[in-house]
Amino acid sequence: MTGLMNLPEVADLAIWSSWVPFDDALSISPREPGVYLARLGVDGPIVYVGLAGERSGNGKRQAQGIRGRLKRYGTGRAVTSGLGEAVSDRAFADATFVSERLAEIERGEPKRAVEWGRAALVWADLHICWATTADKAAAEVLEARCGAALSSSGIWNRGAFRKLVE
Repeated sequence: MTGLMNLPEVADLAIWSSWVPFDDALSISPREPGVYLARLGVDGPIVYVGLAGERSGNGKRQAQGIRGRLKRYGTGRAVTSGLGEAVSDRAFADATFVSERLAEIERGEPKRAVEWGRAALVWADLHICWATTADKAAAEVLEARCGAALSSSGIWNRGAFRKLVE
């Protein structure tokens, strides 16, 4: 697959979707559990490995999967976790991004934190691909394998990936 061909250790771990712009992924990604990869722009490096399992809400299981996880980031509400935090950390360290936010404030147009989180995602120009799994446990294993394969490439994930149980 384009973008993973030079990373056979990741490409061979699953059947991956095509790369799509982040906003497109919000409506076409699956509601099943799985792993998603994020890269910068159309041909940039992979910068993040994330997983989405079954989510619960209002006391019952909901089929949110990959789409639900990405939508949470897309709204800007997950600015302090996972991919949202990784993108925000980098955007808030970029002088141009911060200058644009300051200019909004100086014009009397302050934004809410979720709007800054959404602006950070636009700034990052992420493209996403994914692979579905049978359940959250399988997604955790795939995420760990992808993370281990990409850990020396400068991905944005914080901390070590879970140890695989063989």
